[in-house]
Amino acid sequence: RCCGCGRFLGEPVTVPCGHTYCRRCLRRELRARCRRCRDWLLPAGGTSTAAAPLRTSVVLNRLAEKWVPGECERARAGTRLEELLTQGRFREALGAVNQALRADSSDLMLRIYRAESYVGLQEYRTAIEDLNFVISKMPNWPEVYFQKGKVLQDSGFGGDALQLFLQCLALDEDFLPAKLEVEKILCDVLSPEKLGESLKESAWNSPHIRNKPFVLGSEVTASYCNLQLCPPQSLGGSDVLEPASGGLNRAQSAHALNSTKDLAKEDGLKRVSSEPLLSGQGKGALLKRKLSFSEQDTVVCEDGRNKHKKQGESTKRDMTLAFGTIPGDLIDVSDFECSLCMRLFFEPVTTPCGHTFCKGCLERCLDHAPQCPLCKESLKEYLASRKYSITELLEELIMKYLSDELFERKRIHAEETAEHSNLTKNVPMFVCTMAYPTVPCPLHVFEPRYRLMIRRSMETGTKQFGMCISDSQNGFADYGCMLQIRNVHFLPDGRSVVDTIGGKRFRVLRRGMKDGYCTADIEYLEDVKVADEELKKLRELHNFVYNQACSWFQNLRNKFRTQILQHFGPMPDREENIQAMPNGPAWCWWLLAVLPVDPRYQLSVLSMMSLKDRLIKIQHILTYFSRDQSK
Repeated sequence: RCCGCGRFLGEPVTVPCGHTYCRRCLRRELRARCRRCRDWLLPAGGTSTAAAPLRTSVVLNRLAEKWVPGECERARAGTRLEELLTQGRFREALGAVNQALRADSSDLMLRIYRAESYVGLQEYRTAIEDLNFVISKMPNWPEVYFQKGKVLQDSGFGGDALQLFLQCLALDEDFLPAKLEVEKILCDVLSPEKLGESLKESAWNSPHIRNKPFVLGSEVTASYCNLQLCPPQSLGGSDVLEPASGGLNRAQSAHALNSTKDLAKEDGLKRVSSEPLLSGQGKGALLKRKLSFSEQDTVVCEDGRNKHKKQGESTKRDMTLAFGTIPGDLIDVSDFECSLCMRLFFEPVTTPCGHTFCKGCLERCLDHAPQCPLCKESLKEYLASRKYSITELLEELIMKYLSDELFERKRIHAEETAEHSNLTKNVPMFVCTMAYPTVPCPLHVFEPRYRLMIRRSMETGTKQFGMCISDSQNGFADYGCMLQIRNVHFLPDGRSVVDTIGGKRFRVLRRGMKDGYCTADIEYLEDVKVADEELKKLRELHNFVYNQACSWFQNLRNKFRTQILQHFGPMPDREENIQAMPNGPAWCWWLLAVLPVDPRYQLSVLSMMSLKDRLIKIQHILTYFSRDQSK
């Protein structure tokens, strides 16, 4: 069923949030936001369908054609009728509708189309009859109230039309055309020139009404069919479609509004609404409901009763096909296979061009080129939004009909994720530059292989990978540093700026390759701790080299010092316990990162497991540069 109108999902279109609507709902722009999740249905805040062409979901449409061909043929017939109505060929559309109704008189959508044909031919009374019949069968369908309101508005009954538009919004507060019509009516009625004239004649000036609160309810529309089922004979009266001057202030509407039975007992202006009164219940019972569909929906049960459903709560009707049982021989796993990996869809996403892929498969393709892998249509805007929402309907169908296959697919995916999560075996390697513990290392990621690597690091939750410099013989160096991802900023074209900071040091034990990027089995390095007299001498050496480093940094030219501070931040403070961290004092690594030293020399310092040896190396470097400064 369509998420919008609740009818058969003819020509299914999956919107950016992952929910699926029939093409008719989207083409007519009946909603600005999704009924389920409240996201915009169209890109850029729902600008227009002209700017965002509606492409049918290929997979869902193929399933519908295979499983329920009769309903698909009905949907196509409805599309042809809409084309006739759009072209203004009302007489031809009326003939086609009548012919279709003779074949199937139970199709309520055909009644809607016939009412639109009658409106085009200005036969308003007959159009009202069809709309009243639809209301009697589907009293919770917002669109039929909107259509009836449009007929009354075209007939000159603005006040009654306003009531019907409000009733439509009571059932669906995001029904966009009704919102626009209410806005136009109120702007027209409350314009300064009309407001002054209306206030002179309005019954609101009476003391009785001035002190009473006004509440919109279904009984307010007593001037026209009371928003309940109108007997066909009542439509034949001479006073039904006689336009009256004064818009909202005509005597019949004023009488209805002034009626004391329409006044609420509560104080103040209330934002409430009521369901239409069902003819079968006929007691005048008012079914009140909350206005917002973001909190609850109304489900029409088979016996005609209404049942409230909270948001997110699923019903059997939502999870199953409502148009018959699907024979087992029509359910084929090949209909649910990704055309890229040739496996069962896992987290299926549908592109704006209507093709569906596994989320991971599509992301890997977009790493190489921003276009659909099948039709080659540009997906630059889709890539820039980075909103790869799961196609919920397709995922529900897989869960229902292919649960065993889905369980196996999830098991394989879990094994692959566990493999990528290991931080000692097959660890991903970024071959680029030197990295050091505790030192920030910003990266500009543009190669497809590293886009995939960064994405996997984020998805597995480790948010870590190794960094090594290149090596002409082995591909990358024997020693490196793990980097922890702190933030990823994606650019519109798929590139990213990754903010990382150095973690543990490691030694490479075995090299490998995975999907284009290097991997390695590694072991982590820690400094060897010393004690007693050795520790005392080490602390003296540490203090001396630290003071020497501070002196060198302070004697740098202001331009160089400013650049270092902007890129690496301030030099870390001296630590009391120099052996507290497995990698030693943080200032050593900060200094090694800012010193203009050959990477091979830096690599030799990174590989040292003795703090004493590392301090001696740094001392030699500082001594060399200090002599240079004095010259």
